[in-house]
Amino acid sequence: MHSDYPPTLPAEYADIEFENNAQRLPLVLCLDISSSMSGQPIQTLNNALAEWTRELHDDVSLSYSVEVAVVTFGGPGVTAWRGPQLLPPHAPVSPFVPAHMFHPPQLAAAGVTLMTEALELSMNIVAARKAELRASGLQYYRPQICLVTDGLPTDATGHLTDSWHRLIPVLADEQQARRFRLYAIGVGGITDRGEQVLRSFAPKFNARLQGFPFRELLQMMSASANAEQKGAGDEVFEKIFSQFKTQRPAWES
Repeated sequence: MHSDYPPTLPAEYADIEFENNAQRLPLVLCLDISSSMSGQPIQTLNNALAEWTRELHDDVSLSYSVEVAVVTFGGPGVTAWRGPQLLPPHAPVSPFVPAHMFHPPQLAAAGVTLMTEALELSMNIVAARKAELRASGLQYYRPQICLVTDGLPTDATGHLTDSWHRLIPVLADEQQARRFRLYAIGVGGITDRGEQVLRSFAPKFNARLQGFPFRELLQMMSASANAEQKGAGDEVFEKIFSQFKTQRPAWES
């Protein structure tokens, strides 16, 4: 822990514990909330998160194994959320919340698209959570990170940047080592160049979708989590993702 951590924390940052020793499945939603998401898109995202949360709570197989963290980029910069609570930088608690206790943040759209830094934070909190679980003697499934954006990576001033190139070899190594599974999803009016960025990040699991089908996206993440619990092979995840990309929610059948 950092030496500048406060000795005590507000009650809302108190540790949340699982009620059993179930094998954990860390899931990070890395969400673009930059200004281009304002209006209907951010409202659709908030509604989808609320509905997905209710479905998670009702899903016995997921609610006591999945733990959810939210990372956003836009607005106040790159931030991690512990449920509905915005965590201050270097907060001494994990942003992961057990699915059965998770409640989503209410997101507002503003600011620039610090996509590179958001993905780096997502990877860092996954690595930290796995270390915590190992230290506690708990096992975990392969974590999932889901990046969702409608734009291109920018710097802090809002100018387009190529800094995202530094992530490509890192992501390739991490996924080759099966340290997590990354989904990279383009929504809304994402451009050809934006799609190229996502394809570079996640060669197998990238998509460019019309509109803002956040509800279907979150259902796909749940289906993928279920498959992870069952020890499914890569071909199962590719099939689930293919069905999602063609907007055929066959996982519901």
